[in-house]
Amino acid sequence: MNYRSAIANTISSTNLLFGILSIIATFEGKFTIAALMIVLAVVADSLDGRVARALGVSGEFGKELDSLCDVCSFGVAPGILIYQYALVDIGLVGKLLAAFFAVCGALRLARFNVNASVVQGYFVGMPIPAGGCIVSAYVMSGYQFSTIVVALGTAIVAVIMYSEIKFPDFKGKGNPLYPQPVILAVAAGLYMLYQRPVAWPFVIMFTYTLAGMANHLYVKLTNK
Repeated sequence: MNYRSAIANTISSTNLLFGILSIIATFEGKFTIAALMIVLAVVADSLDGRVARALGVSGEFGKELDSLCDVCSFGVAPGILIYQYALVDIGLVGKLLAAFFAVCGALRLARFNVNASVVQGYFVGMPIPAGGCIVSAYVMSGYQFSTIVVALGTAIVAVIMYSEIKFPDFKGKGNPLYPQPVILAVAAGLYMLYQRPVAWPFVIMFTYTLAGMANHLYVKLTNK
């Protein structure tokens, strides 16, 4: 392995490092720190591919390493975090939901790897880093939704990750966003932001999720 590959793989490994630190922080009851570690993992994940391409070392090894790191940082770590933070009271159901979140994230990554050369311009299912960000943003937002609402939300995000809903990657033209669903999502987001400005990270992720779901439904209903 040359130094250029080592640089890119070290960044990917940093993603995994933050994921592990998040899990440890969750076990210690430091939920905000655990959520922050997931956010830092997202930063590392967003850099490794760019660095690999810039150094000319993008390849199968790096892609597989990236996926393995993502499973931990954006599947397992958020699942454990949301269980300890909000789902402990429902016992086995909460544990199964945490596991379900991680499993759906892994399935989503596997499908992405298989279809990466075929699907262009959009993501099929919510990207797993976005799913992890929703959990971490909720923990840091200060919202205190009921256990049932959090459980339902966790299940919905998990399903969305492995769904057929097309989310824009903002780089291609494979799945246009239509004005009507986007306006609806932004209006809901602005209302939430007005109610709780400090929760803006969660509001952003909620708006992104709602926009993708509403756009998918709009396309289905209008046959566009």
